[in-house]
Amino acid sequence: MIKKFAIKNRLREARLFKRRLWVVAIIIALLILAIIVRLVYLQIDQHRYYTTLSRHNQIALRPIPPRRGLIDDSNGVLLAKNTPVFSLMVKRDQLGQFKSELAILQTLIPISDTELKQYQKEARQRPRYEWVPIKEKLSEQQVAIFSVNRYRLPGFSIQARLMREYPTAETCANVVGYVGRINPDDLLKIDPSNYAATNYIGKRGIERYFESQLHGKVGYKEVETTSDGTTVRDMGKVPAQSGVNLTLTIDSSLQKAMIKDFGTLRGAAVAINPQNGKVLALVSNPTYDPNLFVKGISASDYAKLQNNSDRPLYNRAISGLYAPGSTIKPFFALQGLDTGAITPETKVYDRGWFRLKGTHHIYHNWDRGGFGWVNLHDAIVLSDDIYFYQLAHTMGIKKMEDILRQFGFGTKTGIELADEANGVIPSPQYKMGLTGQSWYEGDTVITGIGQGYMQVTPLQLAEATATLAMHGKRFQPQLLKQYQIAGNPVTVVTPKPLPPVTLNNAKDWDIVIQAMQSVVSSPRGTGFRFGKTPYTVAAKTGTAQVYTLKNDEQDNRLLPERERDNSFFIAFAPVDHPQIALAVAVENNPDAPVIARKIMDYYLLTQHHWQPQGSH
Repeated sequence: MIKKFAIKNRLREARLFKRRLWVVAIIIALLILAIIVRLVYLQIDQHRYYTTLSRHNQIALRPIPPRRGLIDDSNGVLLAKNTPVFSLMVKRDQLGQFKSELAILQTLIPISDTELKQYQKEARQRPRYEWVPIKEKLSEQQVAIFSVNRYRLPGFSIQARLMREYPTAETCANVVGYVGRINPDDLLKIDPSNYAATNYIGKRGIERYFESQLHGKVGYKEVETTSDGTTVRDMGKVPAQSGVNLTLTIDSSLQKAMIKDFGTLRGAAVAINPQNGKVLALVSNPTYDPNLFVKGISASDYAKLQNNSDRPLYNRAISGLYAPGSTIKPFFALQGLDTGAITPETKVYDRGWFRLKGTHHIYHNWDRGGFGWVNLHDAIVLSDDIYFYQLAHTMGIKKMEDILRQFGFGTKTGIELADEANGVIPSPQYKMGLTGQSWYEGDTVITGIGQGYMQVTPLQLAEATATLAMHGKRFQPQLLKQYQIAGNPVTVVTPKPLPPVTLNNAKDWDIVIQAMQSVVSSPRGTGFRFGKTPYTVAAKTGTAQVYTLKNDEQDNRLLPERERDNSFFIAFAPVDHPQIALAVAVENNPDAPVIARKIMDYYLLTQHHWQPQGSH
């Protein structure tokens, strides 16, 4: 019995084992079948998808931003440089939840509303795979804090970058300009591929005018990456080409002195070397700090600049349009002599007023008492309005228009700055187009003293003064002295001659210039506030109304400040070999001669230690 029972147990165990073996075999077979089905699916149905994904993940092109070219002044003082900074960057295709990661980040590093808005604005303009800055100029402590918490913020990174900086700040702002964040309008004008990994572009001044040269050319490196973008190894690269370094003609120390001379007054001044057209200084006051714009100016700071009634962002030197007043008289005097309308001996009787024959309107002299009989020399020294009313009436507007065009008025000078204004040369055609009205002889008369429709920029006035100083020899105003492309020698920019102003009798230049010398040297001259100088100087004053008075007799000093006359002063020195030609415009204040004297002294005496020939 015992033996029979043992045999039955063995048979039962054998059958149980076989059943279990079949179950295991079936399970293994099913697993193998599932694997085969999955492999077929991946190899056939999903082959193209994963092949593309694999290739995309393995090789990537990453842009290398170029180093922006440097800008310095004529003495090598840096006006625009690149400063290494740490920037906090965001790459949206690596972000988890932006809001949650941002919340974590803000417990570590403060992100202002302005910075966040600036990031959101720029992120909308950029592909998701590009890094976009959210905070610039991190401190070493902030870099350390982020590094410790980097694992919590996969979509964020700290990168060392070069940021634009303007060491002279306000001093050269209206010449150098500034860079700012690239906006949608900029994207329409540029090649996006050459601005990959670049967040800034020239917005104003030299930075804008020479953007293509300063920017350089973007490079690329080929890298092997994992699917999450982590770099495995570098495969090769095309180096970025650095931007061109520019040296300007301006002297930053002269710029600084000129701004100081203006103080709180509104206006502009331009100094040019008459020998070659190089701009020594170009100032508009008040000015601004261009560093505010580099990383994105805050709304409050921008509002302050925009709402400032003194308009610090307005470049008066090239865009400001002013009636030149009596500073235009030497140019009309030259035309009068050249056309035979007058001679040096021609006299006009000044009784304090002028009236066209057959009319009742009275045109007053600035001195209502009159000067009696005056010749051309006296008319320039005294700035006699009556003489130039009569001269304008004798010449006619066509001849006046001709001489103004020869000196470059009414058109842009071609200086290397955007936003330059054309100015206005009065003519019957211009008045008809502007007002729909005919030209009257009275329009010609007031043009003779630089009033009416005539408008000039301080730059145009300085260029014309330089031409007068050189007896008609003209050069285009020039801001670029030289440039250097990386790896190449310095290239010097040659002066650009312009068509000269020619007179039938070259002695006419001396006649007008001698009178301009007496403007400041004679006790009767209107430039007496300029004072006596150790150097020879030829000059002309000017005053222009900005507000038409109902009462002609009202004292300018009694008017509200913004309604008072503008003052102007043009000058060049030394007379025999001019080194500087200057135009100064001061709004609602008579101090143009005072400011001009300070500028001349600084340039000739302080900087260049000028001494009369033969002195030791």
